[in-house]
Amino acid sequence: MRFWDASAVIPLCVSEPRSAIMRSLAEQDAEIAAWWGTTVECCSAFARLVREGVLMAAGEEQARRVMETLAKEWTEIEPAKSVREKAIRLLRVHPLRAADSLQLASALVWAGVDPSGHVFVCLDQKLRDAARKEGFRVLPES
Repeated sequence: MRFWDASAVIPLCVSEPRSAIMRSLAEQDAEIAAWWGTTVECCSAFARLVREGVLMAAGEEQARRVMETLAKEWTEIEPAKSVREKAIRLLRVHPLRAADSLQLASALVWAGVDPSGHVFVCLDQKLRDAARKEGFRVLPES
């Protein structure tokens, strides 16, 4: 099982240049762990793509259906005091936005005491850097 950030889930739902590599990673290990807010972040991205004219309304609906199918199967890290406390610490030590700190905090809660040996799948560079510094193996490698 791998922890997937919203930036990595979106290419599973919408065709974009990084979709093939993300699908390959999902095929290698179909078990996904994700933060409770990932569905909100994905829907925000889909709506932005519609506003920008990149995605039509039908494409947005299809992307939501794919995401909902994924979400039914993934292990979801729920909001909790431990997630909030870790997110606040992460904001002090890494240049992250609030939602990204919650993503990484959820991954840390999911990983338990030691994140080494656990995989964090992400496409956002700042979040990738922070996850690596926290001890995760980050995919994709490039």
